[in-house]
Amino acid sequence: MSDASSIRIILADDQALVRGGLAALLALEPDIEVVAEVGRGGELQSVVAEHRPDVCVVDIEMPGGDGISVTRWIRESYPRVRVLIVTTFGRPGYVTRALDHGAGGFVVKDTPARELAEAVRRVHAGETVVDPQLVHESLTSGRDPLTPREKDVLRHALTGAPVADIAAALHLSQGTVRNHLSSAIAKTHTATRGEAAREAQQRGWL
Repeated sequence: MSDASSIRIILADDQALVRGGLAALLALEPDIEVVAEVGRGGELQSVVAEHRPDVCVVDIEMPGGDGISVTRWIRESYPRVRVLIVTTFGRPGYVTRALDHGAGGFVVKDTPARELAEAVRRVHAGETVVDPQLVHESLTSGRDPLTPREKDVLRHALTGAPVADIAAALHLSQGTVRNHLSSAIAKTHTATRGEAAREAQQRGWL
């Protein structure tokens, strides 16, 4: 049973079994109360407004709004609400982007229950909590070298879209698209636009 000193959290994960498992584990902690669960990023806006939690535990990849964009919205709209990213996608680029957008922590889903609960407490207390292995990988892999426009082009390249279609979608000339692709290929040390897009995705830059 919760009391006034409980840390009130909202869980956001599109996998119902994972979300339920996290809720059950965290509910065992005497000082943590799960006040709501959502399966889509877009649902968080109304739920956060309704419950005003202390911490949102958010997955990276969800329909209706990815975890990083959701984190930015929460921190801009409700600065007192902290965000802990919990995900299976432990990519170094995700860590940097999440922290840059206001996340208070980033841990992977196979984190032991006791460590996850402690991460919630530390984020609530204003600390920054990042999985140690991800810190190491982030430092060794370097920061994201891609420009916002190069990322836009690579996201379209992931689908296999031809240059003409990418240009039309982004309202750019085909020559400009080719220039962005060439630059992205060089920065990712790959040989083709498809390889560049996949490498950027794997590193968590997209």
